[in-house]
Amino acid sequence: MTPKQSEFLEQYLSTLSQAERAAVPAVIAEHFCADEYHANECARLIDQGIKTATCSLKEGYVVDDEPLPQIGRLSVVLNWNQEPVCIVKVTSVAICAFDKVTPEFAFMEGEGDRSYPSWRTSHINFFQRYASQLGLTFTTDDDLVLETFEKVYPVGV
Repeated sequence: MTPKQSEFLEQYLSTLSQAERAAVPAVIAEHFCADEYHANECARLIDQGIKTATCSLKEGYVVDDEPLPQIGRLSVVLNWNQEPVCIVKVTSVAICAFDKVTPEFAFMEGEGDRSYPSWRTSHINFFQRYASQLGLTFTTDDDLVLETFEKVYPVGV
């Protein structure tokens, strides 16, 4: 994390009790999406409480040798310029085949018109490109990691 990101995180952590701080399993700083427009738009939607879920290709965690997200993990949400926008806490994690994602989850992702057809089209396109970068081929049978989260900082903004 950059010093600015760490300072932002510390401002939030200072509002927690020692027990609450100790219960945080992990902290990351990340932007959502793979391009400037969408990263900034996702940060805005999260900050406004519209986007409360995200999904990722499970195989990506394997290829990148990264652990799956955990309930309670904090994420410093960044814009494309790597500036902190807000902090979210993971509230649920599930593994689900792409074709089994529900319209309710697609709505919680908060992007586009929030409809399932729009979500499906945009995510097929995204996962095809992402899988190709990993040397994989995406199919709609592939597993996704579904996360829901709540914005915890700043509150009321």
